[in-house]
Amino acid sequence: MKKNKVIKISLIILSFTITLLANEKIFFMPYDKDKALSNLTKSIELAKNSIDIAIYSFTHKKISKKLKDASKRGVKIRIIFDEELNNEQNKYSKLPNLAKIKNINCKLIKGKYQKNRDYFGKMHNKFAIIDEKKVIFGSANFSNSAFSLNYEILYIKDDLTLAKKFKTYFDTIYSKATFY
Repeated sequence: MKKNKVIKISLIILSFTITLLANEKIFFMPYDKDKALSNLTKSIELAKNSIDIAIYSFTHKKISKKLKDASKRGVKIRIIFDEELNNEQNKYSKLPNLAKIKNINCKLIKGKYQKNRDYFGKMHNKFAIIDEKKVIFGSANFSNSAFSLNYEILYIKDDLTLAKKFKTYFDTIYSKATFY
């Protein structure tokens, strides 16, 4: 009798652990490029209320299309881009196209100014927050190179506490950025 009880408790704990692990994924590109892109775009497709993104380079057409589709469903999208990289001379940036779409607000920001070198830092983040409960981050930009050629990491996790920390950080940068 005791043995059966121990087995039942062990199965409950194992089931709970598997459920927790299912809410956390890590991908190593270029090896996991298809799974990484699929999980990222699926997260965008499943968004119900909001998507906040801080991204240095954004040139990936499929990700851009998924954001456009989400905005049509009424999802509010805010994106922060690096000001220097995403200027008019960057013909591959998705910023000009995304900025025209209803429900998508695009902002630009430079990094901090270093006076003695007459240089601005970069907004070099690469993360997204979905519905204030899921975070997606890593070394990967939203570019074809990041998903197909480069050695990159993409981490996806459902975690309210972590999402709240990312959102606080995002909101701080967003409040300092200027609209495109």
